[in-house]
Amino acid sequence: MKFGVIVFPGSNCDHDAWYAINHNLGHAAEFIWHDSASLGDVDAVVLPGGFSYGDYLRCGAIAKFSPVMGAVRRFAADGGLVLGICNGIQILVECGLLPGALMRNRNLKFICREVALRVETTRSPFTSAARQGQIVRMPIAHGEGCYVADERTLDELEAEDRVLFRYVHNPNGSLRDIAGILNRERNVLGMMPHPERATEPLMGSQDGLLVFQSVALALAPALQS
Repeated sequence: MKFGVIVFPGSNCDHDAWYAINHNLGHAAEFIWHDSASLGDVDAVVLPGGFSYGDYLRCGAIAKFSPVMGAVRRFAADGGLVLGICNGIQILVECGLLPGALMRNRNLKFICREVALRVETTRSPFTSAARQGQIVRMPIAHGEGCYVADERTLDELEAEDRVLFRYVHNPNGSLRDIAGILNRERNVLGMMPHPERATEPLMGSQDGLLVFQSVALALAPALQS
């Protein structure tokens, strides 16, 4: 099983994701540079946190034009699993793979600390290893993490069981405490908290490993057939 980790010019969590997959999950991960037009033979894709070029304009607004995003769109359209973390979700909403937008935090300050999240549904390839209602701990590190969308979109996300995580104590003003969402096809997840930074005891929490374990479980039957 191979994960592709997309690397943009300002990515700073790409090695964190690579390490979590290779050393903590026990599967293979490889880096894919942002100007690559192909993803190769990967089984899942991770857009890691950090900063993509053009963030001074709007987070992800320029990165969405990178050649690799065309490959990511095709991969997602074919049912491939895509996980966008922090700057990753910002890019996913900018390129239209997820609805809504990310804005400046409510207090207009960068926030870097551990938060508690509630698993809202296990009916996804990213949370099947968790329990519905389970409280998990992961770190956040962002200045533009406030998730916003119009009321109709928010209602649809909730009605279609596409809100995967909510903040127990909202740190950034995200509407309806949303911390992670799915696309309609349920194969693209975007979340502001960092599961890759919570995958072993030394990090203070292993709860983020549930996300990667769920992806591995979802992919296993197809790879074994």
